[in-house]
Amino acid sequence: MEKTPRRLPVVERDAWLQPVEEHMNRRYAQYERQMARIESASGSIVDYANGYRYFGWQRDEELDGWWFREWLPGAHDVYVFGDFNNWQRTEIRMHRDAAGVWSAFFPTAMYCDRLVHGSLYKLHVHGDNGWLDRIPAYAARVVQDEATKNYTAQFWAPSEPFDWRGDAFDASKIGSLLIYEAHVGMAQEREGVGTYREFTEKILPVIKKDGYNAVQLMAVAEHPYYGSFGYHVSSFFAPTSRCGTPEELKELIRRAHELGLAVIMDLVHAHYVKNLNEGINSLDGTDHLYSPPGDAGYQQYWDSKLFDYGKEEVQHFLLSNVKYWLDEFHFDGYRFDGVTSMIYRHHGYVTFDSRDRFFDE
Repeated sequence: MEKTPRRLPVVERDAWLQPVEEHMNRRYAQYERQMARIESASGSIVDYANGYRYFGWQRDEELDGWWFREWLPGAHDVYVFGDFNNWQRTEIRMHRDAAGVWSAFFPTAMYCDRLVHGSLYKLHVHGDNGWLDRIPAYAARVVQDEATKNYTAQFWAPSEPFDWRGDAFDASKIGSLLIYEAHVGMAQEREGVGTYREFTEKILPVIKKDGYNAVQLMAVAEHPYYGSFGYHVSSFFAPTSRCGTPEELKELIRRAHELGLAVIMDLVHAHYVKNLNEGINSLDGTDHLYSPPGDAGYQQYWDSKLFDYGKEEVQHFLLSNVKYWLDEFHFDGYRFDGVTSMIYRHHGYVTFDSRDRFFDE
């Protein structure tokens, strides 16, 4: 005799959900199957979400040098170049493995006085769309040239790691949240783009004084168009350099914790900017690296690109991004933007006039 599925607690608490209980059970079962696959492959979701510790620039103490890695399965050829090799595009060729990960090793003995903190670099990718200079998906810092307005990745490896000692803040002890939503660049009275330091010194004390116990920061991840309010992300692992350095953002968060404020990041995983020069769109030369191919990968309402959530490598990228901001910057949690676009193929552009409409495909 087939066993009746255990009723989900949320359905037990809300009788109005009983007509859609089958839909909810099916979706929860899908979640459990995927979580089981992740745990079977990696031991835990925590270990699974460590992509940011493998891709990009990674120090190898045993070999005494730096590895650089990027997932580009559709690329025909990939080079890395920068100020450390006089911007010679085809001098340092990367090597591809069976999974489509390209890598290059930079021995300290050869690059000790060339590949240094602050060095600028890019990828030179040969794909189906030709030869293009691109910014890596795992770039931890991206800066804009004031003269040309072009963006370039920056090798970010301070001699001393940020000192988080003493930051033992526990957001779970706050209780009911009273959240102040803010945009660092637009928070100042003066004309111009505000900085992390200004926000730390001038805005955080006011938020605390006014009785809030949490601050939600918009536009943290790098984005080329300032007018997008940070919602057309180009570099998911790089805090926007318009407002200062990664260390200055960390100092902002540490100071907020000292004031008893939780810091929530407005995280954008619903879509990404379609720009080729700045973003991850067609990074390997195909239209289906991080997106579904063709029109299915285009968010027509926002003129941006959609993620292919069914692809394992995309799940890995996004979950690693979630863990990255928690680990490296001590954010306390997230507000996810554009969730309806993530859940529905119609992206939420319908009238939700009955409960069953929330379970459309």
